[in-house]
This record gives sequence, C-alpha cells and structure tokens, in this order.
Amino acid sequence: MTSTLTGRAPSASASRSATVPGRRTRILALPEARWAAAALVLFLIALPLQLTGAPAWSWGPLYALTYLTGGWEPGWEGLKALKDKTLDVDLLMVVAALGAAAIGQVLDGALLIVIFATSGALEAVATARTADSVRGLLDLAPATATRLNTDDGEETLAIAQLAVGDVIHVRPGERVGADGRVLAGASDVDQATITGEPLPVAKGTGDEVFAGTINGTGALRVRVERDASDSVIARMVTMVEEASRTKAPTQLFIEKVEQRYSLGMVAATLAVFLVPLAFGADLTGALLRAMTFMIVASPCAVVLATMPPLLSAIANAGRHGVLVKSAVVMERLGQVDAVALDKTGTLTEGTPRVTDIRLLAGSGLDENALLTLAAAAEHPSEHPLARAVVDAARERGLALPAAADFGSAPGIGVTATVDGYAIAVGAPMRLLNGAADPASVRAAALAEQLQDGGRTAVVVTADGRPVGVLGIADRLRPDAATTVMSLGALTGTAPMLFTGDNPRAAARLAAEAGITDVRAGLLPQDKVEAVRARERAGRKVLVIGDGVNDAPALAAAHTGIAMGRAGSDLALETADAVIVRDELAAVPVVVALSRRARGLVVQNLVIAAVFITALVVWDLAGTLPLPLGVLGHEGSTVIVGLNGLRLLRDGAWKRARAEAGA
Repeated sequence: MTSTLTGRAPSASASRSATVPGRRTRILALPEARWAAAALVLFLIALPLQLTGAPAWSWGPLYALTYLTGGWEPGWEGLKALKDKTLDVDLLMVVAALGAAAIGQVLDGALLIVIFATSGALEAVATARTADSVRGLLDLAPATATRLNTDDGEETLAIAQLAVGDVIHVRPGERVGADGRVLAGASDVDQATITGEPLPVAKGTGDEVFAGTINGTGALRVRVERDASDSVIARMVTMVEEASRTKAPTQLFIEKVEQRYSLGMVAATLAVFLVPLAFGADLTGALLRAMTFMIVASPCAVVLATMPPLLSAIANAGRHGVLVKSAVVMERLGQVDAVALDKTGTLTEGTPRVTDIRLLAGSGLDENALLTLAAAAEHPSEHPLARAVVDAARERGLALPAAADFGSAPGIGVTATVDGYAIAVGAPMRLLNGAADPASVRAAALAEQLQDGGRTAVVVTADGRPVGVLGIADRLRPDAATTVMSLGALTGTAPMLFTGDNPRAAARLAAEAGITDVRAGLLPQDKVEAVRARERAGRKVLVIGDGVNDAPALAAAHTGIAMGRAGSDLALETADAVIVRDELAAVPVVVALSRRARGLVVQNLVIAAVFITALVVWDLAGTLPLPLGVLGHEGSTVIVGLNGLRLLRDGAWKRARAEAGA
C-alpha cells in the first residue's frame, strides 16, 4: 500500500511482521520507525549546537548521520523505482536535501529529511496495526471442535479438518466451531460478534448458528454447512483486508502528480544549470543558480501547508476525546456526505435495562414488590436479562431475599422459591404456554404490547399465576438524537441506521433518535453491501460502530469511527478514528473541525504556491541572492506552519462545535 503522505510503500520486513497471526507489531519493530526516530534524535541534538555557535565539527557529523538514517531508505527505494522508469517525490526530496547541503544549507536539508522519514514511519505503523487486527479476528473462532462419529463416539480435531455435513457437539460455554444448523438441543447463544445483538438468542432445532459465537447453558448438536474458509468470520477477515487495500481512492492521482512534478523539477534544475553554461556562464555561477533554484522550488512549504493544519486538528480532537489515526483520515472526515450508524453500543449504551414494569390487576403487588421477587429469582443467573433485572432492583435500593431451589432452562427462564412463593421469570410464550385464564391473557397482551414497542418482554409468575410483566431494552445514548440531527445538517442527507438486531427494536430506537432509514437483521456482509451501495451512488459514507461485526463496514467505508469504551479490539484497530470517551456528540464536531482544517490547507497551498512561484521567477528572470532565496523559502515555511497551528487552540474546537450545532 502506497502512503498517501509520502508515496512510500512499507518495507517487506514491516509487511512480514504485520501479518503474523496473533502478534501485535511493536512500533520500533518497524524499520521505518527506527530510522525515523534515529534521524529525529540526531537532528534535535545537532540543531541547538548549530544555533548556539558551536564549532561545525560538533554538529556537522550529526547532520550527516541525519541525512543517512532518514534518507537512505527513500533514496534507495527511489533509485530502485528508476529501474521501472518511475521518479517519485521521495527521491526528489533526498536530492533537494543533498543539494541544499552542497551549498551550505545543511539545516534545510536535514529538516526536509526528518519530515519525510517521520511521515513514512507513521504510515508503516498504521499499515502494520491494521494487518495485526485483521489477523486477530481469526482468533474468535476456536482452534478445535468435537465431531460426532456415526457410532456416537466423539473426536477432537482442528477446525480446518471439518467438512460440510459433519456433526459437531457444542458444550455449554464453548464457542461454536463452524457455521451450521442445530440438529438437536436448545440453548441461548451470544452472537454479538456477528450480529451485534446485545442479548443472547435462543437457538433450537433448525436454527442457524455461526462460528465464533458463544454457546450458553445448553448443549447443541450442529451440522456443519460451510467450510471453515467460507464461514462468516472468515469472510469478515477477507472483507476487511480487501477494503483496507482499496482505502485510498486518490492514490493513482497522487502518483500521477508526483511523476509530473518530479520530472518537471529535474528538467528545470538541469536547464537552469546547463543553459547558462551553453552561453558562456562560469561553472560556479551556474551551479549556484541551479542550487538556489533547487532550494526555492523545494516543496517544503507545500508539505507544511498540509500537515500543520491536519496535525493541529488531530491534537485538538485528541484533547477532546477523539483519536484520529492519521492526517489522511482527518482530511477525509471533512469530505463525508452520508452517515451510517450501528445501533447497539453506538446509538445505544450497549447494556440492557429494565424500562417498563407492568402490574396485573389483582396481583396485590406494587412495582417494588414485583421487582424484588423477580430480581431475587434472577440473582443466581448470569444471563444478561437477569443482570438487567437485578441492576434495576439495586438502583431502587431494594433488599433481595434469598432464593432457594433455583433452576434455569435455556430459552425459557428461571425458577426459584422466594419468600415462600414459587417464582418463575422468563419468556412469555414459554411460561404462559397459551393459557386462557384471564390473568394469562392479560399478561400475554401486555407482553405483546411491550414487544411491539421494541422491548424484550419478561413475564413474572408467582405460584403459577402471572403477576406482572417487565420490559427490557437497550437505552439510547443521551446525545444520540442531537448527534443524528447535527450529522444530517452537516452532510445534507439523513443518517442511516443498520443493525443485526430485530426490526421492531431497531425501529423503536430509530424513532427515538430521529432516524427514518432503518436496515435491520443485517449480517456483517449485509452492512458492507449497504455501505457500498451508498458509495456506488456517489456518496462518501462515514460509518460509526463499535463491534467486531462492524469492522468490515468500518473498513469498507470512506471513513470509519469506532466507539472507544464499548468497541471491540478489531473495530478500534480497523476504524480510522476512535471516540475515546464514548461521547457520540463529538462525531459531528470532529467532522466540522476537519472541514476547517481542509480550508486552512487550501489557504496554505495558495501561500506556498505564491512564494515558490515568485522566488522561482525571480531566480530565473533575474539574480536571486542565495540568502534572500533561503529567507523567502524559510519564511513561507514559517508562515504556513503558523497558519496551520491556529487549530491547536481550544477556540477552534468551540467554533467547530458551534458549526456542527452539537
């Protein structure tokens, strides 16, 4: 992958270290990072020595080592590219730095070397980390599975040895070994890694299960329906890798610009040197003019025209809880014109909570009493719904009596004896079982009403008689509706919600958040296709998500943002930016800040172009003194640098917040 900052491809050693499964690449393990760090340290030691008037022998060798450590790799890669008749900007920058040193401007050349070495190292780190996270996704699937033989015997074998049609035994708490369909057994399966659903899903005979999902308390027999290389998890890996390789749509354009600029620069420098010689000019004067031209035409100001605004915006965003991974990402954020949000953990807090307590007439209980009985019965259970009920009781400060005779049935619920009552808490259809007595009919109606509203309904019975119904749902983030409105105003299009959750729950959350375009029941590949469909329509899509199942969409999108606290490791690594503090309202602000940064980039490019053009024309049409050329060149560099640093101030974030309406 070619860097959109430097035009440099990561080294082979960096690529190898980045693709070892299960291994996270250390920054200093990358040769680009080591050479860039060495060049920077040497430069920072030499600079104060030179500025304080120390003898040249003390700082000269340090600058020489700066040139060597920071410039040998891009120089060598540039020379190898010449074999393919390709001339890139990296080689040109090394030549310009050496040219500056040849006429005594050692500092200018060293600074140029350090800038390009550092940007190349940052690109190599980003590439390696992305590859690490993609390979780590494979760890979600277990290494082995238990296959049942025709004689009802069992054998443990590697996942890769499973064939379509094999039957595997999935014990309680194990990860499912392959994509398949349940032949026997019942259990609750946590498939948040695939669909993003916050609650385990009841699975029984005929239901589909996915590799890498976590089985609950029941045992399952599953017939394998997909080869390991074609599982949903494996396809997620493939999609992330493919999307990462095509991440930079402007790469070909940048390479074309680099070629034209490089060839033009070389031709112009040679002409400035050779033409005067042809007309009788002295060698020293011609060389001095050519080297002056090389310095004033050097794109240092152009480089700084782009980086300070973007890096300042990155630093400012970081102070406010938004980690933007590169200057390229900061620039791309300002280009988005469509937004797609995940539901669970992104628009919502990702934790089920009791939202409704409905009492049945004649139960003789109030809300606290009903919640106390239900929470006491659920207390021994580890099911997420049980934790939601217990947490609701604790929030009210209720004391929970001890429960006896606890029992749990997957897909049904729990039973226990509490204060002398036989309490059951669980699924309405299973507990009520179509009973026609008035209390059961009223309980079924209440449960259906809650489910129509997008809640998960839980019936509570005492001694076999329904006494109440609890509604449980994931809670919308407090800033979700404001964020949706702000993003819609910034992009000019209404945000889209996509989720693996059921349509009713998705529709309820979408209505609360102010979203009308809802896509529910999506697998990871469906999310990717939804994003790509928008991009085929000419949109630059920003995807905001948090889970492993969101990673392919985050990678496929023009720009991806992950929620930091709830986000999976893969989502955090795949995303271009991370909301560290989980403040969803920061998303429109950072988009607005990116647009301000891009505006300053344009200003700086204009300033740099004016200075370079004026100095070049002066050098070609007249006699530009070398000190004045250096002063003009460095002056333009300082101006564009200071202009870009304006975005470091807190006022820039406040203005971006006001612009976003957040």
